[in-house]
Amino acid sequence: MASTISMFSLLRKAAPRLTKDYLTCHHACARFRGKTSTKRLFGSSIPGRSSDGVLSRPNAVSSLLYMSKSSQSSPKIRTKFFPETSSKSVAYWLLGSAASVFGIVVFGGLTRLTESGLSITEWRPVTGSLPPRNEEDWDAEFTKYRSSPEFKLLNPHMTLDEFKSIYYMEWIHRIWGRVVGVSFLLPAIYFIARRKVSAPMAGKIVGIAGLIGFQGFLGWWMVKSGLKDDLFAPGSHPRVSQYRLTAHLGTAFLCYTAMLWNGLSILREHKLLADPQAATRLFERLKSPVLRVFRRSVGALAVLVFCTAMSGGLVAGLDAGLIYNDFPYMGLGLTPPKSELFSDYYSHTPDKSDIWWRNALENPSLVQLDHRILATTTFTSVVGLWTYTKLSPTVRTMLPAACKKGMHGVVGFVCLQVALGISTLLYLVPLPLASAHQAGSLALLSSVIILGGRTWVPRRAAQLVSQRLGKSHLAPSRSVV
Repeated sequence: MASTISMFSLLRKAAPRLTKDYLTCHHACARFRGKTSTKRLFGSSIPGRSSDGVLSRPNAVSSLLYMSKSSQSSPKIRTKFFPETSSKSVAYWLLGSAASVFGIVVFGGLTRLTESGLSITEWRPVTGSLPPRNEEDWDAEFTKYRSSPEFKLLNPHMTLDEFKSIYYMEWIHRIWGRVVGVSFLLPAIYFIARRKVSAPMAGKIVGIAGLIGFQGFLGWWMVKSGLKDDLFAPGSHPRVSQYRLTAHLGTAFLCYTAMLWNGLSILREHKLLADPQAATRLFERLKSPVLRVFRRSVGALAVLVFCTAMSGGLVAGLDAGLIYNDFPYMGLGLTPPKSELFSDYYSHTPDKSDIWWRNALENPSLVQLDHRILATTTFTSVVGLWTYTKLSPTVRTMLPAACKKGMHGVVGFVCLQVALGISTLLYLVPLPLASAHQAGSLALLSSVIILGGRTWVPRRAAQLVSQRLGKSHLAPSRSVV
């Protein structure tokens, strides 16, 4: 009996040590050792622990249940597929693609001016990538061209060597288009798969890729309009439809603008995030009510420049630059006679209800007049906006230096474009001036887009800057134990 009592007394003395050794989850302690101090794990803030950090015997089990419940209720961190910001390499790739599109637009204008666009009468996206390799292939291509309206009405005496020169112009233009598509699609797949772009940028890149594919379809749809007699008036000059030409040109402008804008926005985003506090001060400055008129004017100016360029596409499609080769007069006055501008010849309905819009889009005299009006309006708007930034003291003070430099660039490009346009008209559309005038329209649009990028507050960049500032302010200071 005495031995039994002594055994129970020994067990009672060993109870605290057994409770601590066998009821403590050493795995949980090791898991939280790097993240939480020993005082928080074993301190008195958790039920069942004494002030000296030792588990109390009555509440040891409840303390372990508390730790298990706390670890289960902690949220799990999920990694996103796309990063918050796109890589700078994506920006440089987009800008390089924009430069390639700029080049193909200028070369497409040369193809149009040299009347080479109808030399290839078939659309073969894959097999047409190689030019004729021998005389037999050249004879086959020349035979196809001899059956086109352009050869019958304009070039009945063209030789094979002359045909080769215009064939190579169109072939290079088509190959360049394929290169633009492939050099955009393959890197786009790589950047998206390797998580180099943010989620919004990935959607924009996919949209640009689709626009490039649509542009290729529009190119053939345009060429097809010049290969059939039923698509233009009998006896008229064989040419592609001015509507399809303008659609083809407009899509190219949109592709270029999207590439340029998104490439510059990525670089600007990185620059702003490098110094969130300076970015916040810049946003507050740009959001000032004093600059509201300037911000809206830049947006309206971009639309005006684009519409002026599209009216130039109508002028090119109708060869309207070959008439009224003086400036500012058109014949005996500033405008041709009203009977010439709104001629019944272009109406297709008995009641003449379409006389207004058909003359505006199909009458070379009115199309050239519209282009002159739009170009003059663009020039006046740019000069007026520049004068506004100089004469308004509040705008001059509030406007950042980058915006002022961008405004100066727009003024320079619009002056150059007006000089090229007038020279092209006075000298009867010579090839170098006409090509430079088309390139100038895209350069002017680029300068306005760059100015807009410096003037408008990017919404996503503002959100990221706000998040960076919030994290820096809310980041807890870790104490070293």
